[in-house]
Amino acid sequence: EAAVSNTVQCRFESDSGHESRSIGSMSKWLVERRLSQTVSRLASLREELAQIDEQLTVVVDEAADHELRAMVSETPLASRDAVEARKHADALMRHREHILSSIRELQQRQDELLDSMSESA
Repeated sequence: EAAVSNTVQCRFESDSGHESRSIGSMSKWLVERRLSQTVSRLASLREELAQIDEQLTVVVDEAADHELRAMVSETPLASRDAVEARKHADALMRHREHILSSIRELQQRQDELLDSMSESA
């Protein structure tokens, strides 16, 4: 164990400039990789948000229709359908808010990674 420790220490002492460049290159590569993953995930979430927005328009309209039918017919079945449609619309709205929150977090992460890249340049 002591021999391994001495070998590592000597290597860092003899090639210190080379090692720091390698570590810097690896760090830059890692930041670029994380940035690429973040950009990809952001694109995916934005696409999902667009799909949710399309669905939400339909689901909210459907819930409003069910509520209107429930008021006109005054039957338990129509009321139950209206409640279920409203629950579905509310769940989709909560999911949309979750996606928006994820997008905001990833945008912040992307900004941090870009700042990190500009600082190391």
